[in-house]
Amino acid sequence: MSRIGFGFDVHAFASHRKLVLGGVTIPFEKGLAGHSDADVLIHAIIDSLLGAAALGDIGTHFPDTDLKYKDADSLTLLTEVSKRLKNKGYRIENIDTTLILQFPKVASYFPQMCMNIAKALSLSVSQVSVKATTTETLGFTGRGEGVAASAIALLENLH
Repeated sequence: MSRIGFGFDVHAFASHRKLVLGGVTIPFEKGLAGHSDADVLIHAIIDSLLGAAALGDIGTHFPDTDLKYKDADSLTLLTEVSKRLKNKGYRIENIDTTLILQFPKVASYFPQMCMNIAKALSLSVSQVSVKATTTETLGFTGRGEGVAASAIALLENLH
């Protein structure tokens, strides 16, 4: 049986933080605010995977009230989600994502993001898609206040 999950996440820009997207540190004057590394792309993927398996969301598994997740590497959290899915009898078929931001431009980082995500999930790079769009200067992303990401995942239940 196939199962589809959708994830969405938003983080505001913040001073004195690194900008991490898809596990890649991107040179930029601001990073994203959050309890972990605030990797909005990975967080959306985690929610899509957990949603497809009806296992809750990122906050259920990695609460921001738990200090052990303070400044956590989101790729490590993604690997943990992959293990939990495998233990429940799921195989990840593919992931499709979209970053929503006015700036910085990130297309040149897509290959590394795809490699990082694929490695964390034990997938082929061909099973991972990362894209980006602007909002044509509309809304909080268009004003440069933060970054949003969406993700969709297809799981196969092997049981």
